[in-house]
Amino acid sequence: MPIRPEHRHFYPIDWPQLSAVIRFGRAAGRCERCGRPHGQVIVCLDGGSWYDAEAGAWRTDRGRVLRRTPDLASARLTRPILAACHRAHDTSLNGDGDLAAWCQRCHLIHDRPEHIRRRRLTYLRRRALGDLFLGPYPNL
Repeated sequence: MPIRPEHRHFYPIDWPQLSAVIRFGRAAGRCERCGRPHGQVIVCLDGGSWYDAEAGAWRTDRGRVLRRTPDLASARLTRPILAACHRAHDTSLNGDGDLAAWCQRCHLIHDRPEHIRRRRLTYLRRRALGDLFLGPYPNL
């Protein structure tokens, strides 16, 4: 995933090389949480289940093999892309155990609480600036 310009100084200079080692060296091009392959077109369902063509089996959103064929009504094609992610949301921790290779879905699920926290701060900041420069907001 691209790094925002204002956050770029938090990452080490060799981040692209470090990311490649984690994603393709250690994880061998597969999501470490669900097992989805990087850059290959796969069939996914709404619940996160997906078809693993190499194994010839349906897998859950956590990579476990399903015992029965799921309902294919919500099937769609997708191409997962791996990203090197910080497990603890701390960009200063770049050790092998601090980083993970996750697909977009797993990365967003992991970061959901952090995104909610940042969204709340953004709303509070906008409200405070509105009160400061425009007066109080009308009651909605």
